[in-house]
Amino acid sequence: MTTDTSAFDQLVRPGEASFNRSDWDILSRHWHAVARACDVQDQPVAAILLDVRLVLFRTSAGVSVALDQCPHRGVPLSMGCVKNDELVCPYHGLTFKAQGECTKVPAQPDLKPSERFRLGVFPSVERYGLIWTCLVPDSAEQVPPMPTWGAEGHQAVLPPPVDIGGSAGRQVEGFVDVAHFAFVHHEAFADPDQPEVPTYETTVTDQGVRSEYWSTVSNYPKGLQHLAPEGFRWLRVYEIYPPFTARLTVHFPHEGRLNILNAASPVSAHKTRLFVPITRNFDTTGSVDEVYAFNAQVFAEDQAIVERQWPQDLPLDPMAEAHFAADRTSMAYRRCLKNMGLTFKRAG
Repeated sequence: MTTDTSAFDQLVRPGEASFNRSDWDILSRHWHAVARACDVQDQPVAAILLDVRLVLFRTSAGVSVALDQCPHRGVPLSMGCVKNDELVCPYHGLTFKAQGECTKVPAQPDLKPSERFRLGVFPSVERYGLIWTCLVPDSAEQVPPMPTWGAEGHQAVLPPPVDIGGSAGRQVEGFVDVAHFAFVHHEAFADPDQPEVPTYETTVTDQGVRSEYWSTVSNYPKGLQHLAPEGFRWLRVYEIYPPFTARLTVHFPHEGRLNILNAASPVSAHKTRLFVPITRNFDTTGSVDEVYAFNAQVFAEDQAIVERQWPQDLPLDPMAEAHFAADRTSMAYRRCLKNMGLTFKRAG
C-alpha cells in the first residue's frame, strides 16, 4: 500500500499499537499468513496483522487483501459483501474492484469516483492453502518454502488455525524446542521417562536456522508406536525462516516424510494466529480427521505453555534467561531476530 516511513501512522490506529514503531517497521516488510484460502469464499473475511485491520475478499482475480476501512466514512468493509465480482461497502454501497479502484457511488451514479476513494490494497499470494500478505513490501514476494505441498505422492492437510494468547516469537521457539517433549507431549507421543536430549547440530543458513536432531523419541501417536521398527532412530529437521515461520521434517520408517509448516501470524505483540499446513507421503488414504485431532492435541499442549510464559515477549538479550546445551536452536533463532534489528520492547 505504501513504502514510506509513515506507514505505521497510516495503518495502525491510535491507541492500538502493541509493537514498538521500530519493530513494526521491520516486521511489516515480511510476508505473513493471514487466513486459509478455503475460508475466503463468497463473502469478505476480517483479519488482523501487526495491529492492522484487514479485509480479505475473493473475486475472479483471486483473493485481495485490503485495509478494512472504507475510504468514504471508515466503516469496516468486512461487514459488507461481494457482489458482481466487487466488494460492496455496507454503509453507502460503494463498490471496489480487486485492486482497490472505486467503481460506483450509488448516491451519485453518474459520478466517476476520484483516487481519494481508492481502497488501500496490499500484495497477496496463495501458497500451501494459505493467503499471505505484506504490509510494506520493499522486495519481491518472499513466502517461506514448502516444496512437498502439491508434490506427487504427498497428501496435503490443512487443519483449522489456532488462536494463541501469546507472542509469535515464543510460539516459534516452542515449536523448535526438543527438550520439552517428555514434559509437555508425554500424552501425545513422547516418553516421560526419556527426557535426555542427545547432542545435535545447528547451523545458520542464508534463510535462517537449520537443526538436525536424532533421537529414539517416536513421532507416532500413542497407540501406534508399535509401527516403528525396534531401535528406530528418528530424524527431525527444523528450518527456521525469521521472523515467525519454521518447518519441521520428520523422517519416518520406510522413507516416510512428515512436513509441518509452522506459520505464526502476529495479530498483535501478544496474540498469534497459527497456521499449520502439513504434508505426508505415507498413510495418504487415511482419515485426515485423525491428523487434525493429533495436531490439535500437540498444539494445545504447546499453547498452554506459551500463554503462560513471562515475559510474554521473546527475550533477545542472551543474559535475560538461563540456557543449556539443548537450547542451541532457540539461541540461534534469537540471534537471528536480534541481527534483524528487532528488540521486542513494549510499545509506547
